[in-house]
Amino acid sequence: MAALVNSSDKHTFFKSGNKQWVKLNVGGTYFLTTKTTLARDPNSFLYRLIQEDSDLISDKDDTGAYLIDRDPNYFSPVLNYLRHGKLIINKGLSEEGVLEEAEFYNIAELISLVKEKICDRDNRTPKDSKKHVYRVLQCHEDELTQMVSTLSDGWKFEQLVNIGSQYNYGAEEHAEFLCVVSREYGVRENSAVEHTDKAKVLQQKGSRM
Repeated sequence: MAALVNSSDKHTFFKSGNKQWVKLNVGGTYFLTTKTTLARDPNSFLYRLIQEDSDLISDKDDTGAYLIDRDPNYFSPVLNYLRHGKLIINKGLSEEGVLEEAEFYNIAELISLVKEKICDRDNRTPKDSKKHVYRVLQCHEDELTQMVSTLSDGWKFEQLVNIGSQYNYGAEEHAEFLCVVSREYGVRENSAVEHTDKAKVLQQKGSRM
């Protein structure tokens, strides 16, 4: 976490006369750092800002802190990067927001790191976006329990659809059902189930629905 300067200490901040330390007032929040830290990127806005012959025009407040009109929350990852060279984004902050600050302060290596992180995030497959394969199996009611209980590994029951009584067995009519099952795409299944007659019936039935 970036070091913050308590407002109660602001009038005594430079009493030691140590010119190595620099105080920044970013959006009303004080940050204490060193010139060595800010010199990590000689082409950055911050390095140019603290030079005695700086070409940048910047006001200072009554404590001598450089005034920078930016979001202090997004400044913390920028300053921490300059301190240790690692990109650490605090919880609740967006990569795009850090990228905006990195570009404003013109820190080339940080810009590249944040862009790479955004690219990795956008290319990552979300856990809830896995593809699934669906199959519809046709059976009559006295086969239903056995069929559901003997599903091969990876298959899950999804839905049962009653399609009426189409067959007579003896003197009684038996209801026919379509059983919808699914599995995650890419999961290997039992080859014996892959080519069952019921699967073929399903495809024929599905083509007529």
